[in-house]
Amino acid sequence: MFSAKTALLRSQVFAKRFGLQAPIFLAPMAGATPPSLSIAVANGGGMGACGVLMMTPGQIASWVHKMRSGSNGAFQLNTWIPDPKPERDLESEAQIRQFLSQWGPEVPDAAADTLLPDFDSQCEAILRAGPAVVSSIMGLYPAEFVVQLKARKIKWFATVTTVSEALEAEEAGADVIIAQGMEAGGHRGAFIASQASNMVGLFSLLPAVVDAVEVPVVATGGISDDRGIAASLILGASGVQIGTGFLRAPEASISPAWSDAIGAAAPEDTVASRVFSGRLGRSLRTDYTNAATSPSAPHPAPYPIQRNLTQEMRDAAVASNDLSKIQAWAGQSSQLALKIPAKEIVIKLWNGAQSILKN
Repeated sequence: MFSAKTALLRSQVFAKRFGLQAPIFLAPMAGATPPSLSIAVANGGGMGACGVLMMTPGQIASWVHKMRSGSNGAFQLNTWIPDPKPERDLESEAQIRQFLSQWGPEVPDAAADTLLPDFDSQCEAILRAGPAVVSSIMGLYPAEFVVQLKARKIKWFATVTTVSEALEAEEAGADVIIAQGMEAGGHRGAFIASQASNMVGLFSLLPAVVDAVEVPVVATGGISDDRGIAASLILGASGVQIGTGFLRAPEASISPAWSDAIGAAAPEDTVASRVFSGRLGRSLRTDYTNAATSPSAPHPAPYPIQRNLTQEMRDAAVASNDLSKIQAWAGQSSQLALKIPAKEIVIKLWNGAQSILKN
């Protein structure tokens, strides 16, 4: 089942199912997946992606129009499943605002009240866009939305971080499971925020999920080179999803300081914390993350309150290219990320993985 020859054949069949030349999927990183990056990935034979978490229906439609204007390749649209409404602690929020004032502009009292885009409206916009794939993270889509996806023949990729989540997703009708290891940059996709610290590595999680479900599994988390792809396929994955490995491509257009730091980061130079958004996420270690995770720092507020409170600091850091305060998401294999066009990354990684599996 898991021979190199079988693994390669499985992945080739899976790629063909979605009209791809390579079973490589761009991770739908909210705020870091401009159309230019997805166009390049799709034109290289992989699948593009957009994380629509902070986008209005109009912005979703605009992104899809630009994507389709630049490529006839497939793409996925992804959004978070909303968490329950967080409990407010005004005294704690005041302490966080005071702490953050040392790192950026003064945080207005009303900053925490900023509303997220409406989830139901985003789902309607996704259906109107009609992508090949819709993906979820932080939980499962409502049953009525899944019915609409299936009626339109849109495939649902469900992100999971444990075997039990994978079984729930399969039961709910997911067509493909994305197994996210703890090595992944950005937010942990745990269904319940308080359980996100249950950190399971990809190469422990992946075979367990493959054995537990009947649907295909895509591996993600710490995959940035051909060796990681080949190893994932040997362990039973039908494809791989890559995030940090594409962030140094010019089409990603992230800040130069962030891009350079990714290229120099050893695995131990990343940290999983809640200090940017209130949800557990892996980023580069910076002056801010060190200070904000110290015992003397205020405990982060729940998502999205913490995200709202840190918004001005994060925006100012990007504007000034100041890595010390940038929300510099990064996986544990960041150093392997290539600083070449994304189309070339797809081709290079897939050619390399095939060569490994054939030899």
